[in-house]
Order: sequence, then structure tokens, then C-alpha cells
Amino acid sequence: MPRERRYPSDLADAQWALIEPLLPAPNAGGRPEKHSRRDIVDAILYVVRTGCAWRQLPFDFPPWQTVYWYFVRWEKAKVTEEILAILRRRVRMAQGREEEPSAGIIDSQSVQGADTVGRESRGYDAGKKINGRKRFIVTDTLGLLLVVCVMAASVQDRDGAKTTLLSAYLVTPIRLVFADAGFAGALVEWSQRILRTTLHIVRKAPGQVGFAVIARRWVVERSLAWLTSHRRLARDYERHPATSEAMIRWAAISGMARRLTRGHAATRQQARALIGRPEQ
Repeated sequence: MPRERRYPSDLADAQWALIEPLLPAPNAGGRPEKHSRRDIVDAILYVVRTGCAWRQLPFDFPPWQTVYWYFVRWEKAKVTEEILAILRRRVRMAQGREEEPSAGIIDSQSVQGADTVGRESRGYDAGKKINGRKRFIVTDTLGLLLVVCVMAASVQDRDGAKTTLLSAYLVTPIRLVFADAGFAGALVEWSQRILRTTLHIVRKAPGQVGFAVIARRWVVERSLAWLTSHRRLARDYERHPATSEAMIRWAAISGMARRLTRGHAATRQQARALIGRPEQ
């Protein structure tokens, strides 16, 4: 029997059917789990989507302590990384692509840090005038998340990209990465020499004035926009950068599950024109 969704962030039945088999099996021989795993996952996604504190989870979810315990336990077991990789392969195959990408796109995003972000892991991005953290992500050419690294906002793009590109090198077969001009310079030579990865700098068209969609780069920029549509990611609230990375992976997992059941990428809802409409 289909289950009614209590909140927009809840997984639909078809989406839960994708994720349930990918969660670790319960410990054998112990006491049966008291709370439904679907309720646990829905509670985590509720936090990610709405931005509420763990302690402010609605009472129709399991106790927040239980939800947080599972969140931490699954992160230690690298569950979100495994789910992300499996769902990404399924989305790519559904789009007629190879399971593993051959090219990726890297970009960074600076976000304000809340007062819960410790001094040791935050910094000031002078270019963006933001005090907080910086997210580095690599996506495939469909915009699907490959890796994410969260650092202090004071970290330069070229320095943060080394850790991010190394992570991508270790977990994916991509050896061609597109980037904007902020990653140009010595990083290009370092990437080729150390990682045998070609870092291709995509520059603006000569004489460009104002906004224009730039080939390749718009894909990763769209992915960052998708992520920050989750209120927990509009700012950085996490004490530890690793927790921020986990939140980003949960947001990406939710998006991929919806994309698989919907059959296509999300599209922005068009605003209705009010001018010229007859009065009701």
C-alpha cells in the first residue's frame, strides 16, 4: 500500500525502493530496531531541506538523538559515498551514458558560516567578502556530484582544488576536468604532473559584458544552485567540515533519487505573468 508523504522532503515509495537496499543491514543477533529506517532517512532529509536544528525535528519523526546517531554511524561507514556512487551510475545509464564518467567539472562556492562553525575551520574570502567556509565540488557533465570537499573560505581556489582533484582521482576514472579561470596557473601543470589529469580552463568569450552562459561551466554552477536550494546548505551550520560534506551528499542523494523516478533533471517552475490577466 502506498505510503502518504507527510512532508515535501519525504521520499516517495519509488524513491525509498531505490535507497533501502543500499543501507547497511541491521546488526544480526541484537535487539530489533525500534524505528523505521525510512523514518530515519526522511528525518535526515527534512533537516537538510528545511534547515532546522536536530533538536527541532517534528515529533512525528523518531527522537532526534536516534536520527543523529544513525546519521553519524552511517557517515563513519561511508554509506552516503556508496549510495551516491550507485545512484549516479543508474542516472547516467538512464540517460544513455556510460556508468563511469570520463570528464568532470570543478568549481567552488563560499558560504557564510553560522556561529556554530568553529574558528579553526572558518576563514574570510576577501574576493566574495564572506566569512565562513568554501565548498569545492566536482561533477560529471550531467551535473551529478562526484566528490565534495569543505574548507575554510580563506583557502585559495588553486590550493583547495588540489585536495578535491586528488579525491576525484582516487574514486573516479576521470582524467579531464573543466574549470574556470580561478583555477588557472600552476595548478594546471601540477594536475598533469601529479595526477595525470588534464585541467582545461574554460574562459569567458573575449569582450563579454554581463551575464552569459558559458559552455561546460554552467553545469557545475547549476549543481551548486541545486544544493543551496536546501536551506541547511544556504549557510554552513556544521561544527566540522566533514558534517557539511555529509549534508551535501544527502542533498545530492535526494536529488538523484527524484531524478531517477521522474525520468529527467529538475526544471525551474516558470513564474506566472500577472500583467494582462483578467481579474477574478
